[in-house]
Amino acid sequence: VGCDRSKNLVDICGEKNFQAFICDALSVPIRSGSCDACISIAVIHHFSTAERRLATICEIARILRPGGTALIYVWAMEQKYKNQKSKYLKEKNDSKDKEEEINTGVAQRPLSDQMPDSSSQDSACSDLLLNGLKDEGCDAKPVADSRLPVHTNRTSFHSQDVLVPWHLKGGTKKKGDSVDTASFPAGSRESQELNPVFHRYYHVFCEGELEAACRSLDCVRVQKSYYDQGNWCVVLEKL
Repeated sequence: VGCDRSKNLVDICGEKNFQAFICDALSVPIRSGSCDACISIAVIHHFSTAERRLATICEIARILRPGGTALIYVWAMEQKYKNQKSKYLKEKNDSKDKEEEINTGVAQRPLSDQMPDSSSQDSACSDLLLNGLKDEGCDAKPVADSRLPVHTNRTSFHSQDVLVPWHLKGGTKKKGDSVDTASFPAGSRESQELNPVFHRYYHVFCEGELEAACRSLDCVRVQKSYYDQGNWCVVLEKL
């Protein structure tokens, strides 16, 4: 059974005959202790405070039965780990990156954070959860005010709390229409309407941060914690 905030994604699951429903990861309408396993991939890093990220892990633990397991993946601050570049960095395309910077017009410029519960007060590695664990190798800079940097795609992270551009190609084009996007100069109103750019909030995790958050819960045991292609990953067991 799958769940997501996006109705469109849930509809796609339905079209493929998968069971899925719309819900919030902070309040999953599933009976406590009823799941053998739970998978959370690329979700928790979108929550804007340490408290909300921890609450999401608590919700995962709540729906697991005793002995049940969970797998959690979040985006890592360290896109270079043990002298190896992540797949995210390896897929960098210089010409594409230049096009993206032109389209956004805001690459590496701060944007005003519109989220009411912003993470501007979060420290570089969430001191609340790390309980004194030193963030060795973490080059994150704490967010000093309500302005968030806009991340340049396919590059290393310089802040844990960032806005990542999402380029929707042909956003307003109707199905079956043929539009020559090259006829519009980059940055023009026509180009922006055809290729709108959305900025999604991310909190990228430093080494040890996700594991420390999980270990702060008495009801679960961390079976495994590891790095996988630019992600920090944890396998939990419900006690």
